[in-house]
Amino acid sequence: MTEKCPVCNTVLDPGATACPICGFKLLGRTQAFTPIAMQPNDVTANAGLLNEATLRIVKGAQVGSIFHLSADTITMGRNPHCDIFLNDMTVSRNHAVFERRGSGYAIIDQGSFNGLWINHENVHEAVLRDGDLIEVGAFILLYQTNPGH
Repeated sequence: MTEKCPVCNTVLDPGATACPICGFKLLGRTQAFTPIAMQPNDVTANAGLLNEATLRIVKGAQVGSIFHLSADTITMGRNPHCDIFLNDMTVSRNHAVFERRGSGYAIIDQGSFNGLWINHENVHEAVLRDGDLIEVGAFILLYQTNPGH
C-alpha cells in the first residue's frame, strides 16, 4: 500500500520523515543525525610568525585540543567563523576576543551570556599570565606562555 501525506495527499517515499511538498512532519518518525567526531588536535588561530602562547582545553567536549596563539586579535566562541570554535550551547556565538598586549595576551568578554571567568573570578577583561585557567561556558582552557620550554 502506498503511503500518502495526511495533509496534501502527496505520495510519500518509504522512510520519509516529512512531506516533500507541504513539509508536514509525519507522526512517529524521527530524522537521523550523524554526530560530528571531535578529536583532540592542534589548531592554529590565524597562524603568524610567532607561537608565543597556547590554550589547551582541560575540561569540555574538546579536551586535549590545543590552540596556538600567534595573531594580534583572535576571536573565540560558538560561531564556526571564530578563530577558536567551542562547540557548546553554553558558549556565546562571539564570546571573547584575545588581543596581543606586549609579549602576551589579554582576553575581553564580548557581552557573553554566561560571562568570562579567569581563575574562578568573573571578569570583563584580564591580562593573561602563564598558568591562568579561562572558563568559558562548559569549557576550561589553560593559558601557557612558551609551552614546552
